Amino acid sequence: QVQLVESGGGLVQPGGSLRLSCAVSGSISSIHSMGWYRQAPGTERESVAGLTSDGSTNYGDSVKGRFTISRNNAKNTLYLQMNSLKPEDTAVYYCHVFDFSRDMRYWGKGTPVTVSS
Repeated sequence: QVQLVESGGGLVQPGGSLRLSCAVSGSISSIHSMGWYRQAPGTERESVAGLTSDGSTNYGDSVKGRFTISRNNAKNTLYLQMNSLKPEDTAVYYCHVFDFSRDMRYWGKGTPVTVSS
């Protein structure tokens, strides 16, 4: 059973930084993608950043140059470094894993981020 647990969200002022973490437990095949999504009230969930098992990354247009996705394989943890935060970054952030070999998709329960002065 794969479980994803996010942490690191909170309240931050505009221009500030936060680092989100996603602890991954369970067995995932070697061919997979990991990523972060977010959902603000009244909006659809959107992709923020993605990382494939071969190391390729991709970012949503609104976060390019400000957010960085990374992983620590030894700790089975995915990160999202968020800099120069804006009020429009306010949302619940979700960790996501897609296991290509098993055609399975996993989600964490989310961690809220609020950017406000």
